[in-house]
Amino acid sequence: MAASKDAAVNKPDPAQAADKQKTAKATAKSKGIAVLEGLLGKESAPVIPLPGRKVEPPKKAGWQPKWLKKLRWRHAIIGASFLGLVAVPATLASLYMAFIAADQYHSTASFAVRSIEGGASSDILGMFTQASGGSTVSDSYILMDYILSERMAADADRRFKLEDVYATRGLDYFYGIGSDLPIEDKLAYWRDMVKVSFDHASGIMQVTVKAFEPKQAQEITQFIVDQSDNLVNSLSLSARNDVLRAAQDEVLAGEARLSKARAGLRDYRDKSQEISPEEGAKLAVQLIGGLEAELTKLNADLATAKSQMSDDTPRIRVLKTRIESLEQQLAVERQRLGAGESASAASDPNSPDVAGRIAEFEELETEREFAERAYTAALGSLEKARIDANNRQRYLALFIEPTLSQMAQYPSRLLNAFLLTLGLLFAWGIGVMGYYNIRDRA
Repeated sequence: MAASKDAAVNKPDPAQAADKQKTAKATAKSKGIAVLEGLLGKESAPVIPLPGRKVEPPKKAGWQPKWLKKLRWRHAIIGASFLGLVAVPATLASLYMAFIAADQYHSTASFAVRSIEGGASSDILGMFTQASGGSTVSDSYILMDYILSERMAADADRRFKLEDVYATRGLDYFYGIGSDLPIEDKLAYWRDMVKVSFDHASGIMQVTVKAFEPKQAQEITQFIVDQSDNLVNSLSLSARNDVLRAAQDEVLAGEARLSKARAGLRDYRDKSQEISPEEGAKLAVQLIGGLEAELTKLNADLATAKSQMSDDTPRIRVLKTRIESLEQQLAVERQRLGAGESASAASDPNSPDVAGRIAEFEELETEREFAERAYTAALGSLEKARIDANNRQRYLALFIEPTLSQMAQYPSRLLNAFLLTLGLLFAWGIGVMGYYNIRDRA
């Protein structure tokens, strides 16, 4: 009984036998895969001992991590360049902006160059909002160049001593101005501290001045406004004088021409002893007509007397004498009308006739009339120029007085640090990409 029981216990279970067979098959399969990997040359595959082949023991892993093993020298150089060219300069610039850069205050003023036209606006708002003409726009650009010019910088330096106003504050040597600088360096610094903007549509100009003290910024801005006002007034006065001078020159020229024409006409009248040759010709024609009518009547009377009397009678002799006198007088008058000789110039053979005298007189009279009209027009132009010059005077319309800041607006610390970091990063990235591009193409 006991032996039969032990035999029953030691008898293998069919399920367990099936599991053992599956395990044996899997083990054989894994060994086959390992052999195949060894044939393919994979490092993880076990080495199959072959006759005449030495099997080296596997190397033990070192203490370095895997990411450190993958690093190469170029990676170390790139990291060092990023640290030296980007990280360190950006950090230093940020620290400089945060703790060393001095505060700067600004003062602004807004104005416009305007001209008083003939039809000025009835209210102040209309005067400031009227469209600026071409002359005021050109004057505005002249004013912009003047504010940023060497002359303005030199005037401001004489007034405020720029080396004292913008002297270095603490350790901030970047934003301060040096000492004993030439005017060119002072002009470059002046253009950094003074900004001018101009709106062409409205004609408004805005000036912004930066300084380390708010009161100094306001004083410099007020100085710029005063100098600009003086410049605009001088330009207006110069334009007014030019217009008036040109009109006065025209008047003087017209007056001289009129005087010459009048003098020529007066000399002609003195020479001809007549006011107008046309009037003299009319009188001469009338006189000749009267003499001819009287001569005709005397000839008729003489014919009647001859029919009734003899030629020796006193009446006929008187009529003949009168007829001869009238004929002589008529010949003289006709000779004067045809030859144009006056009583004082009867012996002059070159004296012009009536037609020549009339032509000469008309030429002189035409010149006199034209000179009078030109002189009258010049006088009208002078008066109009004087009125226009008074009505078109340019002036500086200041509608925002120089402001006084209570809080520092400059330098823009965060913005400057960010832009510097971005620029360094961009330059570093361009350099690295250029290096890899050259290396790959080499």
